[in-house]
Amino acid sequence: QSQDERFAFIAEWYDPSASLFRRYELLYYPKDSSIEMYDVKNRRTFLRRTKYESLHIEDLYVGSKVTVFSRHLTIVDYGNLYTSRKLGSRKERTLALIKPDGMRKIGELLDIIINSGLTITKAKMMLLSRKEAADFYADHRAKPFYHDLLQFIMSGPILVMELLGDDAVSKWRAIVGPANPTATESDTLDSISESFGHCGLRDAAHGPDSVASAAKELELFFPSSGGRGPVSSAKFTNCTCCIIKPHAVNEGLAGKIVKAILKEGFEISALQMFNLERPNVEEFYEIYKGVVPEYLEMVSELCSGPCIAMEIRQFDPSKVFRDFCGPSDPALARHLRPGTLRAVFGKDKIQNAVHCTDLPEDGLLEVRL
Repeated sequence: QSQDERFAFIAEWYDPSASLFRRYELLYYPKDSSIEMYDVKNRRTFLRRTKYESLHIEDLYVGSKVTVFSRHLTIVDYGNLYTSRKLGSRKERTLALIKPDGMRKIGELLDIIINSGLTITKAKMMLLSRKEAADFYADHRAKPFYHDLLQFIMSGPILVMELLGDDAVSKWRAIVGPANPTATESDTLDSISESFGHCGLRDAAHGPDSVASAAKELELFFPSSGGRGPVSSAKFTNCTCCIIKPHAVNEGLAGKIVKAILKEGFEISALQMFNLERPNVEEFYEIYKGVVPEYLEMVSELCSGPCIAMEIRQFDPSKVFRDFCGPSDPALARHLRPGTLRAVFGKDKIQNAVHCTDLPEDGLLEVRL
């Protein structure tokens, strides 16, 4: 990398106050991880060159969503031929579906995805109606096990994700492995089907077999029209809210945090990935305004990238989820409650891994929000 090497992108930002999309040229300098931005329409500097270490070259490609100082940008094009030739790649999107029998191990399965180098760009726990299950398994309608397929996929919550990466379709398909691996298929010994599945229909996970199938299946669960797709698995009873903060998602800790929550005996009854705009975060954190000195930093952190919100349910009165999260200051948590989530995964009072509902009566309110 030369001292002056830079990559150029065209990025869009939706300005809610003006109800329109604003377009910027985003320049990235890999040598020192600095960026600058120019307002395309007004032809003037929007952001002078400044160091921004939370943005990486791997995050920058057409179709990606990046966050720059709490502003969510969508990369819509390469800014010049050099950038297109240098960074244009075989990035694909594919669907990852964790079936009802794999839900007990979603922490481990999230870890497998993260460690594979694939990026989770969307995630939601869902419940399928019979029509939605039939649409998903339309190609199997003539098979003798068709009705068993429908019953199984409808038997409980599923976790559906959009994965992004180079050759994502074939890569995820290989990680899942065949539904019924044979003794001769030694390369499937570490696959999800072999490690987490049981037999026949209960193979823990699914991945489409082609780019076309991936696009079709993603449309079923994450409609491009803006529709909601299948309903959330949220139960809205006996619940509290937990959010894995953007820094923890970015550091690849989501699987480990989910695993720790399930191991402690709590139920994750709903899960969804969000990119929150600043006004939404300010509304969510409103009770801390004027009370917690770090309020503004907390807001900036929660809208700095994707977060994962979960509905947590507990049935043992002696187990309180807020206690399991630990004190808001990880340094204090490591001293007083070393086994808690913030003690293990937190860095400081702002980047403390998770948000949890503080007051029991606010649990349902936060989950609904």
